[in-house]
Amino acid sequence: MHVLVVDDSAVVRQAVREILTREGDISVDVAADPVFALAKMRQRHPDVIVLDLEMPRMDGLTFLRQLNATDPIPVVICSALAGRGTSTALRALEEGALEIVTKPKLGVKDFLLESSVAIVDAVRSAARARRRIRPRLSADRDILRSPALPLRVTTEKVIAIGASTGGTEALTYFLQSMPAHAPAILIVQHMPEVFTAAFAQRLDQLCTIEVKEAADGDRATPGRALIAPGNRHMELHRNGGCYSVHITDGPLVSRHRPSVNVLFRSIARTAGANAVGIIMTGMGDDGAEGMLAMKRAGATNFAQDEDTCVVFGMPSEAIAHGAVDHIAPLAHLPRLALQTIARMPD
Repeated sequence: MHVLVVDDSAVVRQAVREILTREGDISVDVAADPVFALAKMRQRHPDVIVLDLEMPRMDGLTFLRQLNATDPIPVVICSALAGRGTSTALRALEEGALEIVTKPKLGVKDFLLESSVAIVDAVRSAARARRRIRPRLSADRDILRSPALPLRVTTEKVIAIGASTGGTEALTYFLQSMPAHAPAILIVQHMPEVFTAAFAQRLDQLCTIEVKEAADGDRATPGRALIAPGNRHMELHRNGGCYSVHITDGPLVSRHRPSVNVLFRSIARTAGANAVGIIMTGMGDDGAEGMLAMKRAGATNFAQDEDTCVVFGMPSEAIAHGAVDHIAPLAHLPRLALQTIARMPD
Protein backbone atom coordinates (compact mmCIF):
# COMPACT_ATOMS: atom_id res chain seq x y z
CA MET A 1 0.00 0.00 0.00
CA HIS A 2 1.28 3.47 -0.87
CA VAL A 3 0.12 6.44 1.23
CA LEU A 4 0.57 10.14 0.54
CA VAL A 5 0.53 12.40 3.61
CA VAL A 6 -0.47 15.99 2.78
CA ASP A 7 0.08 18.36 5.71
CA ASP A 8 1.86 21.70 6.09
CA SER A 9 3.28 20.59 9.46
CA ALA A 10 6.67 18.85 9.19
CA VAL A 11 6.02 17.31 12.64
CA VAL A 12 2.79 15.69 11.46
CA ARG A 13 4.37 14.45 8.23
CA GLN A 14 7.24 12.88 10.15
CA ALA A 15 5.01 11.30 12.81
CA VAL A 16 2.51 9.80 10.37
CA ARG A 17 5.31 8.50 8.14
CA GLU A 18 6.94 6.86 11.17
CA ILE A 19 3.67 5.25 12.29
CA LEU A 20 2.74 3.85 8.87
CA THR A 21 6.15 2.62 7.73
CA ARG A 22 6.47 0.56 10.94
CA GLU A 23 3.73 -1.66 9.51
CA GLY A 24 6.12 -3.11 6.96
CA ASP A 25 3.65 -3.27 4.07
CA ILE A 26 3.02 0.48 3.75
CA SER A 27 5.20 2.96 1.88
CA VAL A 28 4.76 6.67 2.56
CA ASP A 29 5.45 9.85 0.64
CA VAL A 30 4.76 13.35 1.98
CA ALA A 31 3.77 16.77 0.62
CA ALA A 32 3.54 20.14 2.37
CA ASP A 33 0.37 21.20 0.54
CA PRO A 34 -1.98 20.00 -2.24
CA VAL A 35 0.06 21.67 -5.00
CA PHE A 36 3.12 19.63 -4.03
CA ALA A 37 0.83 16.61 -3.60
CA LEU A 38 -0.38 16.81 -7.21
CA ALA A 39 3.23 16.75 -8.40
CA LYS A 40 3.96 13.71 -6.19
CA MET A 41 0.86 11.95 -7.52
CA ARG A 42 2.13 12.29 -11.09
CA GLN A 43 5.24 10.38 -10.03
CA ARG A 44 3.42 7.65 -8.06
CA HIS A 45 -0.30 7.16 -7.62
CA PRO A 46 -1.24 6.70 -3.93
CA ASP A 47 -3.73 4.12 -2.63
CA VAL A 48 -4.73 6.42 0.26
CA ILE A 49 -4.21 10.11 1.04
CA VAL A 50 -3.94 11.41 4.63
CA LEU A 51 -5.06 15.02 4.32
CA ASP A 52 -4.96 18.11 6.52
CA LEU A 53 -7.69 20.70 5.97
CA GLU A 54 -5.97 24.04 6.56
CA MET A 55 -2.90 24.53 4.36
CA PRO A 56 -1.30 27.26 2.24
CA ARG A 57 -1.98 27.72 -1.47
CA MET A 58 -4.94 25.30 -1.49
CA ASP A 59 -7.09 24.16 1.43
CA GLY A 60 -7.81 20.47 1.97
CA LEU A 61 -11.51 20.70 1.20
CA THR A 62 -10.87 22.22 -2.24
CA PHE A 63 -8.27 19.52 -2.93
CA LEU A 64 -10.73 16.80 -1.87
CA ARG A 65 -13.38 18.14 -4.25
CA GLN A 66 -10.87 18.13 -7.12
CA LEU A 67 -9.89 14.55 -6.33
CA ASN A 68 -13.48 13.32 -6.26
CA ALA A 69 -14.17 15.01 -9.59
CA THR A 70 -11.13 13.58 -11.39
CA ASP A 71 -9.48 10.77 -9.39
CA PRO A 72 -11.48 9.57 -6.34
CA ILE A 73 -8.66 8.25 -4.15
CA PRO A 74 -9.68 7.19 -0.61
CA VAL A 75 -8.97 10.06 1.81
CA VAL A 76 -8.42 10.10 5.58
CA ILE A 77 -8.78 13.53 7.17
CA CYS A 78 -6.22 14.44 9.85
CA SER A 79 -7.74 17.56 11.45
CA ALA A 80 -7.27 19.72 14.53
CA LEU A 81 -10.00 19.88 17.19
CA ALA A 82 -10.35 23.64 17.14
CA GLY A 83 -12.50 26.45 15.75
CA ARG A 84 -13.97 25.82 12.36
CA GLY A 85 -12.05 22.56 11.99
CA THR A 86 -15.02 20.56 13.23
CA SER A 87 -17.58 21.86 10.74
CA THR A 88 -15.01 21.75 7.93
CA ALA A 89 -14.17 18.13 8.67
CA LEU A 90 -17.85 17.20 8.60
CA ARG A 91 -18.12 18.90 5.23
CA ALA A 92 -15.17 16.79 4.13
CA LEU A 93 -17.08 13.64 5.10
CA GLU A 94 -20.01 14.87 3.03
CA GLU A 95 -17.62 15.46 0.13
CA GLY A 96 -16.37 11.85 0.27
CA ALA A 97 -13.63 11.58 2.91
CA LEU A 98 -13.81 8.18 4.60
CA GLU A 99 -12.28 8.62 8.04
CA ILE A 100 -11.29 11.36 10.50
CA VAL A 101 -8.25 11.31 12.77
CA THR A 102 -8.22 14.21 15.19
CA LYS A 103 -5.14 16.07 16.33
CA PRO A 104 -4.64 18.77 18.97
CA LYS A 105 -2.99 22.14 18.42
CA LEU A 106 -0.24 21.33 20.91
CA GLY A 107 1.71 18.12 21.53
CA VAL A 108 0.80 16.82 18.08
CA LYS A 109 3.64 14.32 17.65
CA ASP A 110 3.10 12.62 21.02
CA PHE A 111 -0.64 12.50 20.40
CA LEU A 112 -0.23 10.92 16.96
CA LEU A 113 2.22 8.31 18.24
CA GLU A 114 -0.18 7.41 21.07
CA SER A 115 -2.98 7.14 18.47
CA SER A 116 -0.98 4.97 16.08
CA VAL A 117 -3.48 2.08 16.15
CA ALA A 118 -6.35 4.40 15.19
CA ILE A 119 -4.28 5.95 12.39
CA VAL A 120 -3.27 2.58 10.94
CA ASP A 121 -6.86 1.30 11.20
CA ALA A 122 -8.18 4.41 9.44
CA VAL A 123 -5.69 4.08 6.58
CA ARG A 124 -6.30 0.35 6.11
CA SER A 125 -10.05 0.90 6.24
CA ALA A 126 -9.81 3.61 3.57
CA ALA A 127 -7.63 1.40 1.39
CA ARG A 128 -10.32 -1.29 1.36
CA ALA A 129 -13.14 1.11 0.62
CA ARG A 130 -14.99 1.27 -2.64
CA ARG A 131 -16.16 4.54 -4.13
CA ARG A 132 -19.27 5.76 -2.36
CA ILE A 133 -22.59 4.70 -3.84
CA ARG A 134 -25.26 7.26 -3.21
CA PRO A 135 -28.63 5.50 -2.93
CA ARG A 136 -31.08 6.59 -5.57
CA LEU A 137 -34.19 8.02 -3.97
CA SER A 138 -37.14 5.85 -4.82
CA ALA A 139 -40.79 5.44 -3.97
CA ASP A 140 -39.63 4.01 -0.64
CA ARG A 141 -38.91 7.48 0.70
CA ASP A 142 -42.34 8.80 -0.32
CA ILE A 143 -43.99 5.83 1.38
CA LEU A 144 -41.98 6.40 4.54
CA ARG A 145 -43.11 10.00 4.78
CA SER A 146 -46.74 9.14 4.17
CA PRO A 147 -48.98 9.32 7.25
CA ALA A 148 -50.88 6.31 5.84
CA LEU A 149 -48.08 3.92 6.87
CA PRO A 150 -49.61 1.64 9.51
CA LEU A 151 -46.89 2.22 12.07
CA ARG A 152 -47.63 1.42 15.71
CA VAL A 153 -44.90 2.67 18.02
CA THR A 154 -44.51 2.89 21.74
CA THR A 155 -41.62 3.80 23.99
CA GLU A 156 -40.94 0.06 24.19
CA LYS A 157 -39.84 -0.13 20.55
CA VAL A 158 -36.33 0.83 19.49
CA ILE A 159 -34.05 0.74 16.44
CA ALA A 160 -30.32 0.27 17.13
CA ILE A 161 -27.75 1.09 14.43
CA GLY A 162 -24.01 0.53 14.22
CA ALA A 163 -21.77 2.03 11.51
CA SER A 164 -18.19 3.01 10.80
CA THR A 165 -16.39 3.87 7.53
CA GLY A 166 -18.94 5.39 5.15
CA GLY A 167 -21.53 5.50 7.89
CA THR A 168 -22.05 9.25 7.94
CA GLU A 169 -23.62 9.16 4.48
CA ALA A 170 -25.58 5.97 5.18
CA LEU A 171 -26.95 7.37 8.44
CA THR A 172 -27.89 10.66 6.80
CA TYR A 173 -29.95 8.79 4.23
CA PHE A 174 -31.57 6.53 6.82
CA LEU A 175 -32.49 9.28 9.27
CA GLN A 176 -33.77 11.63 6.58
CA SER A 177 -36.15 8.82 5.61
CA MET A 178 -37.65 8.57 9.10
CA PRO A 179 -41.14 10.07 9.68
CA ALA A 180 -41.89 12.20 12.72
CA HIS A 181 -43.54 9.26 14.49
CA ALA A 182 -40.58 6.89 14.03
CA PRO A 183 -39.53 4.77 17.01
CA ALA A 184 -36.60 5.73 19.20
CA ILE A 185 -33.29 5.27 17.36
CA LEU A 186 -29.92 4.68 19.05
CA ILE A 187 -26.73 5.00 16.99
CA VAL A 188 -23.07 4.21 17.39
CA GLN A 189 -21.01 5.73 14.57
CA HIS A 190 -17.25 5.37 14.95
CA MET A 191 -16.25 9.03 14.99
CA PRO A 192 -13.82 11.07 17.09
CA GLU A 193 -14.76 13.16 20.08
CA VAL A 194 -16.35 16.57 19.31
CA PHE A 195 -17.30 15.58 15.76
CA THR A 196 -20.31 13.57 16.95
CA ALA A 197 -21.95 16.69 18.39
CA ALA A 198 -21.50 18.60 15.13
CA PHE A 199 -22.68 15.58 13.12
CA ALA A 200 -25.82 15.30 15.25
CA GLN A 201 -26.54 19.02 14.91
CA ARG A 202 -26.17 18.77 11.13
CA LEU A 203 -28.56 15.81 10.97
CA ASP A 204 -31.05 17.57 13.24
CA GLN A 205 -31.28 20.37 10.66
CA LEU A 206 -31.83 17.89 7.82
CA CYS A 207 -34.27 15.43 9.39
CA THR A 208 -37.92 15.42 10.39
CA ILE A 209 -37.08 13.63 13.63
CA GLU A 210 -34.95 15.14 16.41
CA VAL A 211 -31.29 14.08 16.27
CA LYS A 212 -28.87 14.82 19.10
CA GLU A 213 -25.62 13.70 20.62
CA ALA A 214 -26.64 11.58 23.59
CA ALA A 215 -26.08 12.79 27.14
CA ASP A 216 -26.26 10.58 30.21
CA GLY A 217 -29.90 10.08 31.21
CA ASP A 218 -31.40 11.19 27.88
CA ARG A 219 -34.80 9.61 27.18
CA ALA A 220 -35.07 7.37 24.13
CA THR A 221 -38.49 8.30 22.80
CA PRO A 222 -40.38 8.14 19.48
CA GLY A 223 -39.31 10.81 17.03
CA ARG A 224 -35.79 11.05 18.49
CA ALA A 225 -32.41 9.64 17.42
CA LEU A 226 -29.52 9.63 19.90
CA ILE A 227 -25.92 9.35 18.66
CA ALA A 228 -23.28 8.03 21.07
CA PRO A 229 -20.73 10.76 21.83
CA GLY A 230 -17.21 10.24 20.52
CA ASN A 231 -14.93 8.45 23.00
CA ARG A 232 -17.87 7.36 25.21
CA HIS A 233 -19.88 4.15 25.29
CA MET A 234 -23.69 4.28 25.16
CA GLU A 235 -26.04 1.71 26.74
CA LEU A 236 -29.83 1.46 26.83
CA HIS A 237 -31.51 1.21 30.24
CA ARG A 238 -35.13 0.95 31.28
CA ASN A 239 -36.75 2.86 34.09
CA GLY A 240 -40.30 1.65 34.54
CA GLY A 241 -41.97 1.97 31.15
CA CYS A 242 -39.39 4.37 29.73
CA TYR A 243 -36.05 3.93 28.00
CA SER A 244 -33.03 6.11 28.72
CA VAL A 245 -29.35 5.95 27.84
CA HIS A 246 -26.32 5.62 30.08
CA ILE A 247 -23.10 7.24 28.83
CA THR A 248 -19.85 5.81 30.24
CA ASP A 249 -16.09 5.88 29.75
CA GLY A 250 -14.69 2.38 30.25
CA PRO A 251 -12.07 0.55 28.20
CA LEU A 252 -12.05 0.11 24.45
CA VAL A 253 -14.35 -2.69 23.32
CA SER A 254 -13.67 -4.32 19.95
CA ARG A 255 -10.96 -1.64 19.52
CA HIS A 256 -13.53 1.15 19.78
CA ARG A 257 -15.12 3.62 22.18
CA PRO A 258 -18.00 4.02 21.51
CA SER A 259 -18.48 0.37 20.61
CA VAL A 260 -21.40 -1.03 18.65
CA ASN A 261 -21.11 -4.23 20.69
CA VAL A 262 -21.68 -2.32 23.92
CA LEU A 263 -24.84 -0.72 22.56
CA PHE A 264 -26.20 -3.91 20.97
CA ARG A 265 -25.65 -6.00 24.11
CA SER A 266 -27.56 -3.45 26.17
CA ILE A 267 -30.36 -3.52 23.58
CA ALA A 268 -30.52 -7.31 23.92
CA ARG A 269 -30.79 -7.06 27.72
CA THR A 270 -33.24 -4.18 27.82
CA ALA A 271 -35.42 -4.32 24.70
CA GLY A 272 -35.14 -7.92 23.53
CA ALA A 273 -37.79 -8.76 20.93
CA ASN A 274 -38.99 -5.13 20.87
CA ALA A 275 -35.86 -4.07 18.96
CA VAL A 276 -34.63 -3.88 15.38
CA GLY A 277 -30.87 -4.00 14.83
CA ILE A 278 -29.09 -2.62 11.78
CA ILE A 279 -25.40 -3.02 10.96
CA MET A 280 -24.12 -0.65 8.30
CA THR A 281 -20.96 -0.05 6.33
CA GLY A 282 -17.67 -0.21 8.23
CA MET A 283 -14.38 -2.02 8.67
CA GLY A 284 -13.77 -4.62 11.38
CA ASP A 285 -16.06 -6.81 13.43
CA ASP A 286 -17.52 -4.40 15.99
CA GLY A 287 -21.21 -5.17 16.44
CA ALA A 288 -21.19 -8.81 15.32
CA GLU A 289 -21.26 -10.36 18.80
CA GLY A 290 -23.70 -7.78 20.15
CA MET A 291 -26.02 -8.30 17.18
CA LEU A 292 -25.97 -12.06 17.82
CA ALA A 293 -27.01 -11.36 21.42
CA MET A 294 -29.87 -9.24 20.07
CA LYS A 295 -31.02 -12.04 17.77
CA ARG A 296 -30.94 -14.56 20.59
CA ALA A 297 -33.06 -12.14 22.65
CA GLY A 298 -35.69 -12.05 19.88
CA ALA A 299 -34.73 -8.90 17.93
CA THR A 300 -34.94 -8.72 14.14
CA ASN A 301 -31.63 -7.77 12.54
CA PHE A 302 -30.68 -6.28 9.17
CA ALA A 303 -27.33 -5.86 7.42
CA GLN A 304 -26.55 -3.37 4.67
CA ASP A 305 -25.62 -5.27 1.51
CA GLU A 306 -22.15 -5.32 0.00
CA ASP A 307 -23.05 -3.34 -3.12
CA THR A 308 -24.10 -0.24 -1.14
CA CYS A 309 -21.41 -0.48 1.57
CA VAL A 310 -18.25 1.59 1.37
CA VAL A 311 -16.58 -1.20 3.39
CA PHE A 312 -18.42 -4.50 3.87
CA GLY A 313 -16.43 -5.55 6.94
CA MET A 314 -18.89 -5.05 9.81
CA PRO A 315 -21.97 -6.38 7.96
CA SER A 316 -19.94 -9.33 6.66
CA GLU A 317 -18.78 -10.26 10.17
CA ALA A 318 -22.31 -10.03 11.57
CA ILE A 319 -23.57 -12.27 8.77
CA ALA A 320 -20.76 -14.76 9.41
CA HIS A 321 -21.74 -14.86 13.10
CA GLY A 322 -25.28 -15.85 12.13
CA ALA A 323 -26.61 -12.65 13.68
CA VAL A 324 -28.45 -11.23 10.63
CA ASP A 325 -31.99 -12.06 9.58
CA HIS A 326 -32.09 -10.03 6.36
CA ILE A 327 -29.56 -8.39 4.01
CA ALA A 328 -30.76 -5.36 2.05
CA PRO A 329 -29.54 -2.31 0.11
CA LEU A 330 -29.28 0.93 2.02
CA ALA A 331 -32.26 2.40 0.15
CA HIS A 332 -34.52 -0.38 1.49
CA LEU A 333 -33.41 -0.37 5.13
CA PRO A 334 -35.65 2.48 6.41
CA ARG A 335 -38.80 0.90 4.99
CA LEU A 336 -37.91 -2.59 6.21
CA ALA A 337 -37.10 -1.36 9.72
CA LEU A 338 -40.40 0.52 10.02
CA GLN A 339 -42.42 -2.36 8.64
CA THR A 340 -40.80 -4.72 11.14
CA ILE A 341 -41.60 -2.37 14.02
CA ALA A 342 -45.19 -2.06 12.75
CA ARG A 343 -45.65 -5.82 12.96
CA MET A 344 -44.49 -6.04 16.56
CA PRO A 345 -47.25 -6.54 19.15
CA ASP A 346 -48.04 -3.56 21.36
